[in-house]
Amino acid sequence: MQDSHFDVVVIGGGMVGAALACGLAQQQFRVAVVERAEPAPFDAARAPDVRISAIGASSVALLQQLNVWPRVQAMRCAPYRKLETWEWQTAHVTFDAASLGLSELGYMVENSVLQRALWEKMQEDGVTLCAPASLDNVLPHSGGWHVQLDNGTTLDARLVVGADGANSRVRQLAGIGVHGWNYAQSCMLISVECEHDAGDATWQQFTPEGPRAFLPLFGRHASLVWYDAPARIRQLQSLPLPQLEKEIHAHFPARVGRFQVQAAASFPLVRRHATRYVTAGLALVGDAAHTINPLAGQGVNLGYRDVDALLDTLVQARSQAESWSSAAVLQRYQRQRRRDNLLMQGGMDLFYFAFSNKLPPLRFARNLGLIAAEHAGALKRQVLRYALGL
Repeated sequence: MQDSHFDVVVIGGGMVGAALACGLAQQQFRVAVVERAEPAPFDAARAPDVRISAIGASSVALLQQLNVWPRVQAMRCAPYRKLETWEWQTAHVTFDAASLGLSELGYMVENSVLQRALWEKMQEDGVTLCAPASLDNVLPHSGGWHVQLDNGTTLDARLVVGADGANSRVRQLAGIGVHGWNYAQSCMLISVECEHDAGDATWQQFTPEGPRAFLPLFGRHASLVWYDAPARIRQLQSLPLPQLEKEIHAHFPARVGRFQVQAAASFPLVRRHATRYVTAGLALVGDAAHTINPLAGQGVNLGYRDVDALLDTLVQARSQAESWSSAAVLQRYQRQRRRDNLLMQGGMDLFYFAFSNKLPPLRFARNLGLIAAEHAGALKRQVLRYALGL
């Protein structure tokens, strides 16, 4: 690397970090991205990735603005137009795209597809890609940072952005603390091939043990999501796939139909929120700043709202000849995003605690709430618009 001086060094080239790098390069910032491994090339014959993201309308708009969305569509993604949730059969809430005048609510996209599309765009946009590499240390230097990598490379940056996930090394090195806890549930993602086309509706049933959800993918492929106690999820993870199929049929609604399990993976549910997102010359985005209960699939969408806000903050400050990497400027990004992220975390926690409680009066109350929500008209549409980032 002949020139190691950059405006911004992004640590983490996943779905959020790579989107930020594309946006910065589009605005003529000189950008480097540090990532452990380059994502594998897309293979249409390969079975779908177990890791799926529900990309909302505002996230699609950001990816279109970055000229990445056509690449995603050229690989594969699946629109969903209807979202249904219930506990009692008599207490359904249904959201549909037509109620907002939209052609779809969003898209189900494999994480590997999205990351590959963004990686190819970074290459096209001239982003310097340091992969495979990991962050070793960051040291203050001349109003910026020396970024030391595990391969011996040192980069100089005015701004370092931590997009390196829930266990962010950037956050740790910056001395930024976190508040949070582990939920009393884990989550299992199960890739299945259905007997019939998966359709364009996603649904979620609440049970005393945790939700059961169905996410339609392309063709006859779908993803099932099983929330349960950590010990139960570990037990399910250890089962042979034919036995896991039997367990799914016994515990999921009959509407899931006939299917064949292709793969499964699980992870614990953790809530984390950084005590601050920024310091002079350093910012956190996505899971490095906040993790959320995935009940409504809002994780990556919140990360993309971070990207949008940070891009807007930096570009505006630069256009007004301000020191765009200063703490004062970066505080504007934090003020814009922290409240929204806390609100979404709080909303998901409310759902989690309300629906994981088995007390009969609370079960009655929450189902009455679902019935009321179904008939809430304009308020229901406004909640949907907020969840989609519109």
